[in-house]
Amino acid sequence: MIRIAGGAFAMGSEDFYPEERPVREVHVDAFELDATAVTNADFLAFVEATGYVTVAERPLDPAEFDEEALESIEPGSLVFTPTEGPVNLRDWRQWWRWVPGASWRHPFGPDSSIDDRMTHPVVQVAYDDALAFATWAGKRLPTEAEWELAARAGLDGATYAWGEEREPGGILQANTWQGRFPYRNTGANGWVGTAPVGSFPSNGFGLHDMIGNTWEWTADAWTPDHRGRPVSPVATPLAVLPSMAATESGSGCGCGCSAAPAGARGSRVTKGGSHLCAPEYCLRYRPAARSPQSEDSATTHLGFRCAR
Repeated sequence: MIRIAGGAFAMGSEDFYPEERPVREVHVDAFELDATAVTNADFLAFVEATGYVTVAERPLDPAEFDEEALESIEPGSLVFTPTEGPVNLRDWRQWWRWVPGASWRHPFGPDSSIDDRMTHPVVQVAYDDALAFATWAGKRLPTEAEWELAARAGLDGATYAWGEEREPGGILQANTWQGRFPYRNTGANGWVGTAPVGSFPSNGFGLHDMIGNTWEWTADAWTPDHRGRPVSPVATPLAVLPSMAATESGSGCGCGCSAAPAGARGSRVTKGGSHLCAPEYCLRYRPAARSPQSEDSATTHLGFRCAR
């Protein structure tokens, strides 16, 4: 873990999406943050030590579904699937599909494996899964303010975690979508999908992949903007919502940018963007960017790191 000195900084941005406004001065106490996201190897050690079963692997709760739904829906999670060509970017269902048997061990479905991906960030983890790991490790999830302060690494007010240029000197700084979303991705330094943690330059604090690779859970409940927002000190779990598979029109998941309606109960702030962020669709690979995720969300582009 890396020690972050804390202090005051300008949180948010006035230049991009409304949920990032208004910019406000926030003070954060000193804390420690994992240098990288939690990896598959890390999560495997946790599961082997505790026998923990993730949200995506658990049988569906009959109390949350009608009988017809239970007959047609099996435990699983959301998997990104590229389209064959250009599509209407307002309809996330064209590139996300519910895959029975998809989980952290089998991120793309039951026939997939993490055997050759142990150094990649763990994905297909819901909020409660991240919180359980953090508790086992003697840590917690970072608050949104802690996360953003750490991502900025002293570059207060900068657009990106490394400054104002998206690719300074022509060097790609983060694992984000390269090409035309959601059908053509040429890969970020050769990586299509997640990359092993630490594959891209660290920020000024020595933290890797604070931007791109995977969105990351924070402790904070979602709010539609920063207006009057308190800074929460620790993670406190809310009740898990019914699975997103339960309804065709429930919480959506674009690239991770609209995974729950603004202000939805049971939603948490996620930060950092992911390998699915593309400028024509999701310019959220920035420290100020934020996205809501329902607590039961488990997808191929959502992970976490721990604080203390």
